Amino acid sequence: MPKINFINPEGKNIEIDAPVGLSILEVAHQNNIDLEGACEGSLACSTCHVVVDSEWYDLLPTATEDEEDMLDLAFGLTHTSRLGCQIIVTDELDGLVVRLPSATRNMMV
Repeated sequence: MPKINFINPEGKNIEIDAPVGLSILEVAHQNNIDLEGACEGSLACSTCHVVVDSEWYDLLPTATEDEEDMLDLAFGLTHTSRLGCQIIVTDELDGLVVRLPSATRNMMV
């Protein structure tokens, strides 16, 4: 089972065994990682924004236009930002490192 490394805003690494086929958002929720996901993964918000470590970013499928539009609303956007609901765990992502931003911008409330 691939391992995903979540780095919380305080810099603590939380390594999780992640089932293939789940999204990073789903893995976070199943393991009590503080990643909001206000729209429950329907690509209608930016609250599951994560920053992917640069060494892993190019291994991910390219973001869709819809994901890019939602990322424009994210707090602390970087050039390796992605939405956790759009990153699906694969065996190739074993060791993936994602950082959780210190805040989110929830436009759904």
